[in-house]
Amino acid sequence: MELQVLGGLSLRGPSGDVHLGTPKQQMVLSMLVTVPEQLVTIDELVDELWGVEPPRSAVPNVRTYAANLRRTLRGLDSAGALIVRKGDAYRLHLGQCELDLIRFTADYEEAQILIGRQERESAANLLARAVRRWRGRMLAGVPLGQILSARVAAAEEQRLRATELLAQVWLELHRPEQAVPVLREILARDPLRESAHALLVRALHLHGDRATAIEAYDSARTLLEKQLGVGPGEELQRVRELLRDLPGPARESAPATGAPGLTDQAGGASGRPVEGSLNWLPRPVPQFIGRAETVNLLLAETRQLERHSSPVHVIDGMAGSGKTTTAAHVARLLAPLYPDAALFIDLRGHEGSGGIDPTAALGVLLRQIGVPAGRIPSDRDLRVDLWRRELASRRSIVVLDNAASAEQVAPLLPVRPGTLVIVTSRRRLVGLDAGPPYSLPVLSTEEGMALLEATAGAARMAGESEAAATVVRHCGYLPLAIRLAGSRLANRPAWRVSHLAQLLGDSAGRLGHLAAKDRSVAGAFATSYELLEPSAKRLFRLLSQHPGDDLSLPMAAALAGLPADTAELALDELVDLHLVEEIAARRYRMHDLIRQYSHDLSQRDDTVQQRDGALSDLLDFVLHTALRAALTVEPRFLRSQVALGAPRRPDLVEMAEPATTEWLEAERGSLVSLVGAARRRGLHGQTWRLARTLWRFLYIRAYFDDIITIHTHGLAAARALGDQRATAMMHNYLASAHLRMAEYGSCLEHLAAAVAIAEDLGDRPSIDRYRANMVAVYWMRGDLTKAVELGFQGLRARRFLESDEVPSFLPNIGLALTALGRYDEALWMHRTHLFHARLNKNYFHVLNALGHIGSVKSRMGRHAEGIRLMSAAMALRDRTGHRYAEPEVRNDIGVALRHLGRLEEAVEQHELAAKLAVDSGERQVEAAALNDLALTLAQMGRTERTVGLHEAALRIATRISHPYEQGRALVGLAELTLKKDVAKARRYWERALAIFRRMGVPERFEVEHRLAETGDQRH
Repeated sequence: MELQVLGGLSLRGPSGDVHLGTPKQQMVLSMLVTVPEQLVTIDELVDELWGVEPPRSAVPNVRTYAANLRRTLRGLDSAGALIVRKGDAYRLHLGQCELDLIRFTADYEEAQILIGRQERESAANLLARAVRRWRGRMLAGVPLGQILSARVAAAEEQRLRATELLAQVWLELHRPEQAVPVLREILARDPLRESAHALLVRALHLHGDRATAIEAYDSARTLLEKQLGVGPGEELQRVRELLRDLPGPARESAPATGAPGLTDQAGGASGRPVEGSLNWLPRPVPQFIGRAETVNLLLAETRQLERHSSPVHVIDGMAGSGKTTTAAHVARLLAPLYPDAALFIDLRGHEGSGGIDPTAALGVLLRQIGVPAGRIPSDRDLRVDLWRRELASRRSIVVLDNAASAEQVAPLLPVRPGTLVIVTSRRRLVGLDAGPPYSLPVLSTEEGMALLEATAGAARMAGESEAAATVVRHCGYLPLAIRLAGSRLANRPAWRVSHLAQLLGDSAGRLGHLAAKDRSVAGAFATSYELLEPSAKRLFRLLSQHPGDDLSLPMAAALAGLPADTAELALDELVDLHLVEEIAARRYRMHDLIRQYSHDLSQRDDTVQQRDGALSDLLDFVLHTALRAALTVEPRFLRSQVALGAPRRPDLVEMAEPATTEWLEAERGSLVSLVGAARRRGLHGQTWRLARTLWRFLYIRAYFDDIITIHTHGLAAARALGDQRATAMMHNYLASAHLRMAEYGSCLEHLAAAVAIAEDLGDRPSIDRYRANMVAVYWMRGDLTKAVELGFQGLRARRFLESDEVPSFLPNIGLALTALGRYDEALWMHRTHLFHARLNKNYFHVLNALGHIGSVKSRMGRHAEGIRLMSAAMALRDRTGHRYAEPEVRNDIGVALRHLGRLEEAVEQHELAAKLAVDSGERQVEAAALNDLALTLAQMGRTERTVGLHEAALRIATRISHPYEQGRALVGLAELTLKKDVAKARRYWERALAIFRRMGVPERFEVEHRLAETGDQRH
């Protein structure tokens, strides 16, 4: 297991990244992980999390966060890592768990020792590894107080020192080309760091670029004078003297296009090089930002291969990702290794004709290398032979930009050592004799903001970092888009960054704003799109009709109306051109800007009927596939309610992934988005059917917000169709989510509407079902007698005996009876529920029945038996993935443990129940867990938190109108107040007694007894 803080806080276990909870919980872990094996007091944690005005609940909250983290570590194969509590302090014990901060520090310190021994090569490797451990700003994304800010600043300073030391070692090893980019990155983060400026000037001079070295010195001097009001220090002055005394050879760059000179008939780049140089690389960008990992890998691989071969590197990526800029930058860094020539040609692979013919390209390259036109043969084979002989006598770099295919590139490759070839392409060049390609991803947020600042100017970014981050996000972190956005800002001095962010926030017009003169993001994408075959073009356009983040092969085939194998070939073509990314086998994703471009093309080229037909075909496939998966958790009743016909594409339904709840989980985001898309496009029948299909899965996984979202769409769709039965159905399932989220008024409104519609239809079974669901609402609201009466009416109807359904009103009656203290009747209800659940092989109802029986047993004083039953219910939840009512069961287990005297275990269950209830939005369970946690802590004598817990429970229960937990909270407060203020305690009890009498629960007798006792005390 590995903990990481260098670039964001993360915990990686055997199964991937682990969720670390809320931002404040992450702050607690950050405080511990940045000083491992050291005690951190609760006071320090409170000060860090809340500053000078912590809330009254600060200490209990900190303990909760720490307890959650302890459970998280215990639940993993954490290599011995654990959080140890000692009094009012906590300590992180790492065990065998790795921490990147410790590994960075160890590498840095060992490198310093190696430098003292003059082992510079080994030191450079260690320092490079240390610097690579940083993936971004330390603890990025975690809120920072004073302590963490200081620790981050200290670590960042150590990072900069390590990076400077690495650059210094590279200079001593005569590798200035490796030092320059890392020093520029240091200065991008800390522009006033004079030591880095001095190293950069030295590196540029040793690289042979004296002119740029002088320019770098002048920039540093100007910056220091302007920002700090001081001139260069001694270190910078010494470097300036070095430039005066030891001038180095300057290497000028002539642009490959746009310069005066000859133009080859093929249209390739062909300007006249400056005298004494064969440098045809394009003009460098003012600041090269990002791509450090790719650049370093290219440099390292070249150094490894250059002595015995001619390395061929391939850089690919989507249009606008910076392939040409990166290739030219790497070529400049490696120029000292290849001093004879730096050649560049645009092979125009993005043109539909297949780009420049290799014969013509050879003519351009031979002219660049200095071969007179009269010596260049017309025959391709002779040109290849001449080209390779010319290369054999030189050490040269050749950049083959925008390659169309491996066949176009192959004749241009050398056969003997001494040449470096860098190929860029939007396509994947299959069959080329080269190593794996370096595929350029989009930039990080930090890199994107640095690029925007470099393009628009640092002054424009001042005070608008949030708006700048928004601009970069709207640009999809794509270098071309960011440069064009920065160019718009640079040319509109009256604009604020926030204004551009607002313009780009409109997705429909976003691509139009990412343009400058003849350059645009849409134009770059268009050159790739035009290379596609017609079927791939159509698929590309229709992919935008899918509203989710990614999609599978069968989904794409359904959208385009293609056989699966044909769709896969078209998708392969899109992947090869970087218009689509294959994120897993047969799973695809589009970049946000490419998705917008695809949408714009579809709006232009496809009719409304074609677009709606594609979405309807996708929905038909999704509906049938989702139904197969949903039937595993709702095997009987669902099919008749949804009433789907035969699938339009049975071939795709059969080839889809196995129909399981895990498929529904993986596709949940897309499925929820599809319901909304169907509703907006008027596909009403598919809208409500997909919502209904997903209900049970979402309910057992406690995704109540999703239920409300999709069934609201389903309700509108059913009404638009005039389908009364479906309308009532949507009301009923909306009520289920509102109930779990303690929104009882909305719940009753929906159920009343469902009953009214069913009565109009004369649908007796539905009337009974909807009325039975009201039992749970009345129970939650404290109308227990009404809940039981309504439940018994449904029971007397006995229609459930004729149905394939498990009667869900049975547990609702049992819960109301339990609250009334009628335990034997409650047990009968829950056992009958268990019988029907087993008869129907419905695990969801089995685990609920077991949990309820265990809770009743515990209330009857049979706590050990209750724990066994509730633990069995939890085990079944773990096996099936059903998370419904987990917080309630865990809290009830905690209550039973308290009665058995196992108080520490009880606290853990209560705290976990409260956290899970917050996560799922079940406020009534949160109130119950807080009340029971307070009672358990009070029994342990730890009363410092108990008043706050009961007060929090009272606030929640009052807000959601849950009288039972209001009464319990008032009783708890009365007991805690009694010793200090008898009158106040009695007021609490009197309020609780009024609630309990109105509900008819047995707790009223104990409250009456306490009031009688304290009444005697007063007299």
